[in-house]
Order: sequence, then C-alpha cells, then structure tokens
Amino acid sequence: IYENLQIQSNIIHAAYRSGVKKLLFLGSSCIYPKRAPQPMKEESLLTGPLEPSNEPYAIAKIAGIRMCDAYNRQYGTNFIAAMPTNLYGPGDNYHPENSHVLPALIRRFHEAKAENRGKVVCWGSGQPLREFLYSDDLADACLFLLQNVDCRDIAFEDDTGTNQAHINVGSGEEISIRELAEMVRLEVAYDGQVDWDTTRPDGTPRKLMDSTRLRNLGWEPRTRLKEGIALAYRDFLKQA
Repeated sequence: IYENLQIQSNIIHAAYRSGVKKLLFLGSSCIYPKRAPQPMKEESLLTGPLEPSNEPYAIAKIAGIRMCDAYNRQYGTNFIAAMPTNLYGPGDNYHPENSHVLPALIRRFHEAKAENRGKVVCWGSGQPLREFLYSDDLADACLFLLQNVDCRDIAFEDDTGTNQAHINVGSGEEISIRELAEMVRLEVAYDGQVDWDTTRPDGTPRKLMDSTRLRNLGWEPRTRLKEGIALAYRDFLKQA
C-alpha cells in the first residue's frame, strides 16, 4: 500500500504540474467489493467490503482513482482510470508460490509432465469463476483509451452524486478454475490425474467485470482464452 500510494501520488501530481495532456492510471478489478453484483459495473465502487486478502492494494488503487477524479474536477485535467481484469501473457510471473492462477497452472502441469508425475494438486475447490484478459489486449485497450477517449466521455455520477471517470477493461467471458485447469492440462498435454486441495482458499466466488461501457465506445478484445493459453505456454517454454 505504501509503494503504490507513493508512486501514483507523485506521478498524478507531477502530470498536473507539468501540464500533461492525458494520463492513464491503471487500477485493478480488486477495487470492487467482494460481494459486488455480477458482472461488476463501475458504479459498484465503494458499495461494500473488499476482499480481505488484497484489501491494502485495492485501497491504494481506489485512492488513485479518486485522485484522478478530483484533479479532473478541480483542475480540468484529462486523467482516465482503467480497471483491467485478471491478466496473463508473455513475460508473466511463473513463480511456484506467488504467481497468479493461470501462470501457476502452466508451471504446475508442465513440471508434472516433465517429471512423469501421475498427479497434479490444485488449490481450492475449482468452483470459483474468473475472467481473464490477454496482456496484448490490455495494451490495445490502453492505446484506444489514450487515442480516442476523453475523461468526460466516460464520466458518470454514482449514488452519492460523486463524479467518476474509471472504466472496466475485460474480456466479458468467465470460466471456472476447474475448467481453466483442464484447458491448461490439454495445452501442456499432461495426461495424469488432477486433484483439488479444498483446505486451500477459494477466494472471491465470482469475479466478472461489466465492460459494456468500453465496448460501446468501440473497443473489443481479440484473443480468445484458448489461443492466449497456447501463446502463454509458448512463452513459458522459452523461460523454462
């Protein structure tokens, strides 16, 4: 929370002082309440408690969103905040303990195949639903927002009458962790058994963002999940 607050506060304020014409601040889907109605709309911000496991990070990101909104109102700046869903793709973190779910599954199945292990154990029940966006698609969305969208194009008032200018960036498709594991297993060509360790946490039960506002502006993702997993696995093999 300290590092994120320091970085974003310095950059946003410096952008204002330097007369930067447009700033794009990247947030995260974790800004929304743990039990937010699904799919999560931009209006769900600050309507309920956050997921405890990443609350400090989420609070920092929410502060950045509100800072952009405040500078837009007070100084007439053009600062946009984009909220990506779960990302994956080339250059990902494949660490066995602290990577995100998709790269973690890629590594787990690859190592099980390479070591001829008959079983892979995955965390949780496999039931939670998640949304994934290929990293190149996020880059494309960022360029689209910078080149085509003004903060006033996406501004809206929440229930308290507060102006907001953040926008969701997602694929609009969700999949269970169990189904995701099966897609990765097939891509890696691992033919062993898959067990689920239900003593491990599931996290938020469902996490799908409503990206209707961005789609209505003319942007669509290009990479389907199966294709993206194949590209991500190819990238992993280069690093393995």
